[in-house]
Parts: sequence; C-alpha cells; structure tokens
Amino acid sequence: MRLPDLTPDRMTPRQREVADEAIRGKRGRMPAPLRAWIHSPEMGDRAQKLGEVLRYDTTLGPRLSEMAILMMARHWTSDYEWFVHKREALKAGLDPAVIDAIATHRPPEGLDDRQQALFAYTTELLDSRSVSDATHRRAVAALGAQGVVELVGLLGYYTLVSMTLNAFAIGLPEGETPELSR
Repeated sequence: MRLPDLTPDRMTPRQREVADEAIRGKRGRMPAPLRAWIHSPEMGDRAQKLGEVLRYDTTLGPRLSEMAILMMARHWTSDYEWFVHKREALKAGLDPAVIDAIATHRPPEGLDDRQQALFAYTTELLDSRSVSDATHRRAVAALGAQGVVELVGLLGYYTLVSMTLNAFAIGLPEGETPELSR
C-alpha cells in the first residue's frame, strides 16, 4: 500500500472511532478502501457509511448489487474488488457464466429482465457517460425508480472504491493472483 497501514495504536482517536464503527457495522471488519480513507477520517467515515447502505440496504438485492459491483471492478480492473466480490456474487447466486462474461468483456447470456436492464444501463453509462431515454425507461420498468437511483449510487460508490484501491495500490491478499486481464 502506498500509504502507511495504520494499526489502532498509530491512529488518532477520531481514526480509531471510524475504524471501530466500521468493524461494528454490517461488514464486521474494516473494508479495504478504508485503509486509505482512514487518513482522512471524516471522508472515511462518510464513505464507509454510504458503502454500507449501498451494499446491503438497496432494493436491488445481493445478486444484482454484486453484478453491478463486478462490472465496476472489471471497468476499473480493480483486482482486489474483483477478488472480494466475485466470491460474494457466487454466494448471492449469480451464474458463474455471467461472472466469466463480465471478466472477459462479453455480454452475458441468459440474463433475466432485471439483470438485462442493469447490464444495459451500466454498460451504456460507462461507455457513453450518459443513458438514453429508452435504456432509462427499461431500467425503471425493471428495477423501479428507487432501484435505478440506487444503481447509479452503487456504480458511483464502487468507482470511488476501485479508484482508491488502484491509486493506493491496495493489493490482493498474500498468495492470491489477479484474475482480470489488463
């Protein structure tokens, strides 16, 4: 990691408070990007709280959320994010063939209506930095207005996560190798 990895004994009281709150949260641990964000404890506090909401408390549910997170990990070639969320996606019931297609930049086959809408919306937003009216209507029909707002929030948050992991060189656990091609 490009910044000092702070242990509790090297943290300020505010940094310890933020780290402890993250550990007491739904994750049960300090998320990897917080290792960098903790150097700005207010930002870290707010970012990890937003992440907790977007990861665990949206109308998308785990399968769709993990699919979107994998799409962001692939987009940013964020190896750590891919490593963590591939396993979470499998636990959530995402088809391994869908995961493989995302990893290799191919459109997945056999998606249900909600997955198709999420994939189309995310792909179009990433490719063109905008979404057509038709794609937006399709996503709202499949995911609901709240779901589309949460999807955009999730994509933005996992852009921040992926950029943080990449910029600060937060690597894979020891012994693990990257799965994504450059």
